[in-house]
Amino acid sequence: MKLVVYYSLFALVAIIANFCAQELSLMLYGAAYALWVSIVVGTLVGLVVKFYLDKTYVFKFITKNNAQQGYVFLLYSVMGVLTTSIFWGMEWAFYLYFSTDVMKYVGGFLGLVLGYIAKYYLDKHFVFRTD
Repeated sequence: MKLVVYYSLFALVAIIANFCAQELSLMLYGAAYALWVSIVVGTLVGLVVKFYLDKTYVFKFITKNNAQQGYVFLLYSVMGVLTTSIFWGMEWAFYLYFSTDVMKYVGGFLGLVLGYIAKYYLDKHFVFRTD
């Protein structure tokens, strides 16, 4: 149960970091494709935050060197491709359907929650393996 609480809390922290980065990006860049740029920036910020928290506190995974750290981050990122498509798809669909920033974030939140559930199982079985 403790693991579920930690993972959920860290997912929330990453979601907040993601959305804050999106808003900051939109404030700093308002030209062509600003929404897409903000989603990519937010995703990258959320990825780094979530990787550190998951590796350190959820999976308690210790890397032996920088090469292994890079490899684990690469695997973590690859596992995030599918789950990111869930997040992006829902955020974009809600924005297109409702045409409001609030609903864009509702869609993004739902997409991130579903994505993080799938990501936990992918990471557990493919990324943070100790064998």
